[in-house]
Amino acid sequence: MAADEIGVIGGIDTHTDLHQAAVIDGIGRHLATAQFETTPEGYQRLLDWMRLHGDVLAVGIEGTGAYGAEVARFLAANEITVVEVDRPDRKARRDNGKSDPIDAYGAATAVLSGRAGGIPKSRNGIVEAIRALRVVRKGAVKARTQTINQIRTLIVTAPSAVRDKLRGLSTRELIDTLARSRPAGELADPACAVRTALRRLARRYQQLDEEIKDADKEIRPLVTQAAPKLVALPGVGPETAGQLLTSAGDNPDRLRSEASFAHLCGAAPVPASSGRTNRHRLNRGGDRQANNALHTIVLVRMKYDQRTQEYVARRTAEGMTKKDIVRCLKRFVAREIYKRLPHVTHPTKPLPQTA
Repeated sequence: MAADEIGVIGGIDTHTDLHQAAVIDGIGRHLATAQFETTPEGYQRLLDWMRLHGDVLAVGIEGTGAYGAEVARFLAANEITVVEVDRPDRKARRDNGKSDPIDAYGAATAVLSGRAGGIPKSRNGIVEAIRALRVVRKGAVKARTQTINQIRTLIVTAPSAVRDKLRGLSTRELIDTLARSRPAGELADPACAVRTALRRLARRYQQLDEEIKDADKEIRPLVTQAAPKLVALPGVGPETAGQLLTSAGDNPDRLRSEASFAHLCGAAPVPASSGRTNRHRLNRGGDRQANNALHTIVLVRMKYDQRTQEYVARRTAEGMTKKDIVRCLKRFVAREIYKRLPHVTHPTKPLPQTA
């Protein structure tokens, strides 16, 4: 930085078509605001505009996981420090008002004050590819669940001639039977209409099932390639590993410790003591999908892993409730998983043997 060039901090409020940018100096004085298109040319003009005001020390961006993903990638590629900024709380909005320039200025001041210091996900590696494929799989799983629920609801209200033939069938047998059926008659007849609807729903279920299988074939080798040590852990499968990798991102080094990873997954203990009661609970924030992945791993270990079963038996004998045991196990699992995330330098001390 030249002797006569001041250091400035930028802030960006992101939107679909236009990003609102603001620039402040090192003591928080507002220098300028402007709007830029969400195109490669617009990103370049935004960066050039910020550099006109001084040496860009950092840029705070609100929404790096949504509308701000591409501009964050662009700035990082140009060696600009990008800081993830949370949306202002309601009190701040009531006090300061709400507009795009105000939000952009707030993003810049959050970086200057130190209130915002999070490193955004880089979204430029294999984990981002896994995330994109998992979006499709998750949607297909949700649609398949809705489809089988619709089938069962139709069967409940169907005429006896239809309902009685489908009693006692498992889900697989039910889908196969309905998909092979050949409804006959007039659609004005409720029984014929129900048979036709059930056949179409069953074939939709089969199509979604095939889509999920194809997604699994694509995701499994990517997850194994990205984190082979993670998949090797007991109770960790491609689905849970894929979710935990997605939550950590392509740059898990942004998580400064295994405690920060546990906090991200909603598995960090929070004091919940009162009077003579001395206990902790898990924080209810964080990535709930990552928390669900940890919960799934814990349930699998409680059923199949001997070490975990011994731990559960010991803590139960000590008077601990199942809910608190699961809380402890989630924290232990989060510690193990963090140590096996890719690109993270870990200490050499041995893994805990309590779970």
